[in-house]
Amino acid sequence: MKRKSLLLLMSSLMLCSTLTAVADGQAPTADSSKQWPVLKSAIAKDPAIEKRVEDLLARMTLEEKVGQVIQPEINEITPEDVKKYHIGSVLNGGGGTPGRNKHASVDDWIKMADSYYNASVDKSNGRIGIPIMWGTDAVHGQGNVVGATLFPHNIGLGATNDPKLLKEIGYATAREMAVTGQDWDFSPTVAVVRDDRWGRTYESWSEDPRIVKAFASEMVKGLQGEAGAEPLFTNRKVIATTKHFIGDGGTLNGVDRGATQGTEQELRDIHGAGYFGAIDAGVQVVMASFSSWDGMTMHGQKYLLTDVLKNQMGFDGIVVGDWNGHMFIPGCTVVSCAASMMAGLDIYMVPDPQWRELYKNLIAQVKSGELAKARLDDAVRRILRVKLRAGLFEKGAPSTRELAGKRAILGAPEHREIARKAVRESLVLLKNKKNLLPLGRNQKVLVVGDGADNIGKQSGGWSVSWQGTGNANSDFPGATSIFAGINKVVSEAGGTAMLSPDGSFDTKPDVAIVVFGEDPYAEMQGDLSDLAYKPRNPSDWELLKKLRSKNIPVVSLFISGRPLWVNRELNASDAFVAVWLPGTEGQGIADVIFKNAKGEVNYDTTGRLSFSWPKRPDQVSLNFGDKNYDPLFPYGFGLSYGDKDKLGDRLSEQGLKAEAVLNQLEFFNRRPLGEWKLEIIGFQNDRVAMESKSAKVSSLQITAVDRNVQEDARRVQWNGQGAGQVALSVSDRKDFTKYEKANSALVFDIKVDGTPSKTTYLRLGCGSYCASDINLTEKLKSFEGKSWQTVTIPLSCFPDSGANFGVKQPPSEFWTQVLQPFSLLTEGTLDVSFSKVSLVKGAGKGVACP
Repeated sequence: MKRKSLLLLMSSLMLCSTLTAVADGQAPTADSSKQWPVLKSAIAKDPAIEKRVEDLLARMTLEEKVGQVIQPEINEITPEDVKKYHIGSVLNGGGGTPGRNKHASVDDWIKMADSYYNASVDKSNGRIGIPIMWGTDAVHGQGNVVGATLFPHNIGLGATNDPKLLKEIGYATAREMAVTGQDWDFSPTVAVVRDDRWGRTYESWSEDPRIVKAFASEMVKGLQGEAGAEPLFTNRKVIATTKHFIGDGGTLNGVDRGATQGTEQELRDIHGAGYFGAIDAGVQVVMASFSSWDGMTMHGQKYLLTDVLKNQMGFDGIVVGDWNGHMFIPGCTVVSCAASMMAGLDIYMVPDPQWRELYKNLIAQVKSGELAKARLDDAVRRILRVKLRAGLFEKGAPSTRELAGKRAILGAPEHREIARKAVRESLVLLKNKKNLLPLGRNQKVLVVGDGADNIGKQSGGWSVSWQGTGNANSDFPGATSIFAGINKVVSEAGGTAMLSPDGSFDTKPDVAIVVFGEDPYAEMQGDLSDLAYKPRNPSDWELLKKLRSKNIPVVSLFISGRPLWVNRELNASDAFVAVWLPGTEGQGIADVIFKNAKGEVNYDTTGRLSFSWPKRPDQVSLNFGDKNYDPLFPYGFGLSYGDKDKLGDRLSEQGLKAEAVLNQLEFFNRRPLGEWKLEIIGFQNDRVAMESKSAKVSSLQITAVDRNVQEDARRVQWNGQGAGQVALSVSDRKDFTKYEKANSALVFDIKVDGTPSKTTYLRLGCGSYCASDINLTEKLKSFEGKSWQTVTIPLSCFPDSGANFGVKQPPSEFWTQVLQPFSLLTEGTLDVSFSKVSLVKGAGKGVACP
């Protein structure tokens, strides 16, 4: 069926089911699992492989078995550890690279892969020598490796409605992984998102489970090979993983790692679809979710992991955990959690150095009977089965494999062309007043906006770094920015493309193309409270209006990882294209928005929304089939060139009521939020904005650290060489008058690992010689050796601004000019971590000043 016809069909259907759900309030039982389908994997059990599995299992010691179920991170384990502890797999997390070198070479990757492999197959001292697996998050290409092809993120691919394209992308991704020696991809994500505030929405193909099911099947075939049609798991293929089982896209309020909502029927029919397609196609690994259902985190959900997934659905591969996910089971810690394996987990992902303690505890728990030997044997049996199916016992060291070290394959023209095609097919035209698009090539084109020449921004999260932050265009060799693609098309036709991030120009252009949108983010740090696009920072909107006021036709290219409320920006645009997160091949956008050399349509806009687009910023859970479904653009919408555009310029620009948004103003929650930035300033007046995992200046350094989840806090260490400051800052002054008059307080969590050697201040700043300081020294000293503490500082406690400089500012003016609502500074040594910084109305009432 052709893509456009398939979309029209899907948009006319409603989610339905003929099976019975477990009654609300009734706990599921093993018998309940019969509601779930019995699946038949395309990769059937091979008696010869099963015999080898049993032979190996019979010869393995307890220590060898436990080593197979533990997966450390590459920077926390040595080859000697692999040999000593019989480790079965390793991973590199988002941004994890050999030697923590962001620009590690292909040779560095292969050398590390070989070192782990050779250690794992060492048969000295009676070891069996089982080959190791290396897993990585290649979620839109081999994103941790500089120079790789990065494809559009899944939300853009969903708009293509082209399942066969996913097989091509899987094919190219597997080849590029083979270059650097990884043999296991933690992909695809098969989430069906119900609330677009979730920070991983862009990792989902659609709100429609049927698209997710079809795409999952094809992606698995591309990564592993298609059973019955081609050889499986060759040196050009890798092991695929579907994640995160199950319901990660359905949490309450879209909170990452939250509680999945709905009945078991909804869990099956909505969130199960991707697993049905993937398991049918032969996927070998399923990753457990951080989310919970029926009151239990998925890492401890025996009913779903064992009764449903393994027993009823017949999945005979590996269930792997996610980044210490087992520690969230009641009664468990990172280093002790037999309950997770008893529930059905087969491999513990343990990225921290404590994995060695987990290893020792698991051995003890098997000996004590807390962890059943039969359950451990079943987990190891599954691991061996997958390794044998994947040919790891025969493939040899990574450096000896067919594509190993071949730099020409990384970012190969063939792969980039697949990505460019995907970009073309993903674009969704939302507005095209007077058929402005496609544009003629021989024109004066002004290209505007902070996304125009920013490959990191157009690529989004999971791009070189975990959050996609801290990157420059030079970190994407061989890639094409959106501006570079436009410039090539226009200049070759005799036109002129002018890059002007702020919209200024000397010669009036024929048309302005404005590229703007969300900055990069990934899991946890991308969660939102509503869907308003930059509600407190209207700079992009003002830029659009400024250009239009000069009678310049405006084309908006909107970069985003989800549909957002952009009514203001739509009104201020003549044409508006959702380009999603296109990845490294920005040329694909120019292919579509410009005519060909003959003045005809080059490529039509065939992308169609796989997510409903909100009419209001509070339409956070908006899915076709909902009662009272009322989107601005419905699921399946998208204009083709020549279609009549009825949108107009009079959409409501009434966003959320200010009070609803501002009762609690969050500055930092897992990451700096909105327009707030985190920066450090040294005694040499050296200033650095933190845009990656760490930053350093003359007198202090800052590092992203784990508190409850990955990198949700920041550790700041002063070296005592001179005054140093860490601050949450914004470029435009903010008016905090309402807060100051409402008994508000600055509330933050802090942990002290090293007390201050000199006076330390909490500062609320409004610029040079304009600040208000509170001496926090004694309070910090009182926290030494304690766990995390919540600090509440009423705004009324801050003295007159500028008092410490001898220049007093009237309080009424101070509260309208805030630039730094949270800042710590000292001249001495200090070691603290902080998280969750916010301004809360009413929280200061009755609270004493420090």
